[in-house]
Amino acid sequence: MLPGSGSDGLVEWSPHVAPGEIPAIAQSRSDRLPQAYISGEQARRACQRAGKRLCTSEEWLYACRGLEGRRFPYGNHYIPGACNEGRTPHPVLEFYGEPETTGWIWSLEAMNHPGINQQRDTVSLPGTHETCRTPDGVYDLVGNLHEWVEKDPRSPGGGIFRGGYYVDARVNGQGCAYRTTAHPTSYHDYSTGFRCCADR
Repeated sequence: MLPGSGSDGLVEWSPHVAPGEIPAIAQSRSDRLPQAYISGEQARRACQRAGKRLCTSEEWLYACRGLEGRRFPYGNHYIPGACNEGRTPHPVLEFYGEPETTGWIWSLEAMNHPGINQQRDTVSLPGTHETCRTPDGVYDLVGNLHEWVEKDPRSPGGGIFRGGYYVDARVNGQGCAYRTTAHPTSYHDYSTGFRCCADR
């Protein structure tokens, strides 16, 4: 959940709308959808305003894999449907009713339409997929929304998000190994989210 700062205090912000320059503060509630449509830069600032920070890639991996190095948050063997991933048809194609070869639907403007994640079987409430949790009780590290992590200085110019999302948690690595480095930290679309880590 991302509230923006209004003149009379905090106001609720839609998880289906990019926050833009709103001075957002990261909050997490089990009864609110996680914020999508958010860039790595916006996510970093929202964590900072909450007194936290974006997790590093190493912290995120450790949370997902644990000491034993699990392949998935719940263990080493894939369980179909355990996490919110594998949705078909693709939500962008379904929303616009266009074939995959239609170029404009893959534009930033089109992929940031608030209606995409308001379709059925898209983003789910935290903890909805009970099996998709670590032994420590961390939910949704795989699937649901891509999660921005702190930019790696060894990855010049590129942002990093991990875990996959409700359509795909396999193409860029399976389970905890899922990692995307194709976008700058200014990028956002219907699939991008984040989680904060506490300061060390």
